[in-house]
Amino acid sequence: MRQVIQDFKTGKLFIGDVPMPSISKGYVLIRNHFSVISAGTERTTVSAAKASLIGKARQRPDLVKQVIDTFKKEGFAETLRRVQTKLATLKELGYSSAGTVIASMDTKNLFKPGDRVACGGGGFASHSGFVAVPQNLIVKVPDSLPMEQAAFTTIGAIAMQGVRQASPNIGDHICVIGLGLLGQITSQILRANGCNVFGIDTSSAMVDIAKQISCHRALPRDNVQLENELDSFTEGHGFDAVIITAAAKSNDPVDLSTRISRKKGVIVIVGAVPMNIQRDPYFYQKELELKISCSYGPGRYDHSYEEEGHDYPYGYVRWTENRNMAAIVKLMANKAITVDPLITHTFNIDDAEKAYDIVSGKTQEHHIAILLQYPETEEPISRIPNYSELSKQQSVCMGFIGAGSFAQKFLIPYAKSSGNLKAVATARGISAKNVADKFGFQHFTTNVQEILSDNDINTVFIATRHNTHADLTVKAIESGKNIFVEKPLTIDEKLLASIADSSRRHSDLRLMVGFNRRFSPLAAYAKEVFKDLSEPLILNYRVNAGFLPLNHWTQTDEGGGRILGEVCHFVDFLQYLTDSEPAKVFAECVSNTNTKTNNYDNVLITISFKNGSVGCITYVACGGTLLSKEYIEIFGGNKSFIVKDFSEGMLYGDGKRKIVKTPGKGYKQEVELFIKSIREGLASPIKLDSLLYTTATTFRIVDSLQTGLPQVITIP
Repeated sequence: MRQVIQDFKTGKLFIGDVPMPSISKGYVLIRNHFSVISAGTERTTVSAAKASLIGKARQRPDLVKQVIDTFKKEGFAETLRRVQTKLATLKELGYSSAGTVIASMDTKNLFKPGDRVACGGGGFASHSGFVAVPQNLIVKVPDSLPMEQAAFTTIGAIAMQGVRQASPNIGDHICVIGLGLLGQITSQILRANGCNVFGIDTSSAMVDIAKQISCHRALPRDNVQLENELDSFTEGHGFDAVIITAAAKSNDPVDLSTRISRKKGVIVIVGAVPMNIQRDPYFYQKELELKISCSYGPGRYDHSYEEEGHDYPYGYVRWTENRNMAAIVKLMANKAITVDPLITHTFNIDDAEKAYDIVSGKTQEHHIAILLQYPETEEPISRIPNYSELSKQQSVCMGFIGAGSFAQKFLIPYAKSSGNLKAVATARGISAKNVADKFGFQHFTTNVQEILSDNDINTVFIATRHNTHADLTVKAIESGKNIFVEKPLTIDEKLLASIADSSRRHSDLRLMVGFNRRFSPLAAYAKEVFKDLSEPLILNYRVNAGFLPLNHWTQTDEGGGRILGEVCHFVDFLQYLTDSEPAKVFAECVSNTNTKTNNYDNVLITISFKNGSVGCITYVACGGTLLSKEYIEIFGGNKSFIVKDFSEGMLYGDGKRKIVKTPGKGYKQEVELFIKSIREGLASPIKLDSLLYTTATTFRIVDSLQTGLPQVITIP
């Protein structure tokens, strides 16, 4: 399918061929008919990507701080790797479109193939022939509403949320500052609501359009009689509310708002403007109220609502982003608002670069809303040709399922240096294309089955979200593939037995989990220090994990929580050092009533091993951000060895101290050893039982936290 793509590193924008996206539970596959280029929003996005590295840094000082913090903790090389990976990204554009349903897996059984729908969301309703959109970001479109107009639904929902923040009543005087696309729709909604609407813009052309379709009165910002006219319009009382839909670099929109508002008036900021608010005289003396409008409405940026499909109760949250979208569709269908006069250009998707030349100012043409149209005859690119030039006996031929930032930083580069990259599958076509182009995969797709059924591929890397690992692992084993699955092996204990059964029946295949720390240079050094010890070890493993909000995907059903999703790393490392299987575990967490935190993110875990060793894992999310993440102390045989964040080790023994500097977390080594085991017919670098014990231990940790009792560890 055809899609608008921007290379974030170079800023170059182009139209590329990518596979049709795949869908999963709660998602709907839609063939786009039209999408809207929102000139203001997308001009900013495109300009940011075209900026130099210094320019990008100036626009995102928050990310600069993250880079500095990473440098302080992990050094120059790791920081550079992360920055380069982040920059070398293909970005999809667009967030408001309309089309017809091709297939649906929505949980409410609302959408059927052929349904006309409008959809929204950055990263979902993009400028592409097909889109996969979560169910809460889709609304049905009546036959009476042309698709060209329905494509404005999400932009209309942004305007609607701004209006709702103002809480206007019939007869209120409302001023709209900024009469671009968003301001014109905002003014029409207010007018339909029975308000008296005055519009202001720096462009006389936009003022003229507003007079025709949106506002009762409108004037340019530089009109010398503006404030007199505003005073006359409100009969000297001032505006009940001012809605700022402008994008500006100066503080003028906010300053003007405070002057023209009535006492106890409301100022709503929808557009991107500075907010250097002066307390005196107006804000203080008028007791003004300032509100920020968040995108399409309640539910925005809530992973549970947008991506997992959980709705808010109608009686308690009357207007969610989905219900705002539905309201806009009805207003357009009833002709209470019109967007036709705002459409200045329509381009076929293949000519989208011309559209962005206009948006960026490269081509000087008056424009408001620009539509992209998609041919209904387009067929998706989704099949991988079955080439047979690679010999499985002579090489390791690899397919990747999932290729997020972690896989791109740590797995794919090392896999590439050790074998042949055949194909990559990701949920979104643009991601698959980006990764294929960046690393030299022969083919890319959004269909996982094409990886599993490709007879040339003998090795599969699974780097998807945690809740998919178990199912994909079993399918890959049954398809006769060697598997490297990034941790965790599974977050569903019921599926652990299925993995064990499949692995034992296909013992000629290798199953590997990305427990990289045991392959680090300092792990090997520690193992050597204690190799001849006949007595048990005592181990302390402190993990300064850092805070993650509850709506982060790792905290949801997709991630399974941080104990199942990350603590498995540290359980495996202790198992490696003790060279013994875990026998019993006891865990306790903090008791905190703060609803923004997860008590299970701050835990103490004690593991007893079968050879008598004892390990303690202190896992905290409440520590200082500049403290190193991992600190391990190993005691035994009158010797101690300390590992500091896998960058430095210190050996204490025989009255001496030795500093060992062999940094690295073992990513390169684990991938190379795994591929070597396939090429040379060796056993997997980690035994199956060890993988099962590590995973079973994390389930027992959760059980111990829930019951307050020690738990015995067994494996299927």
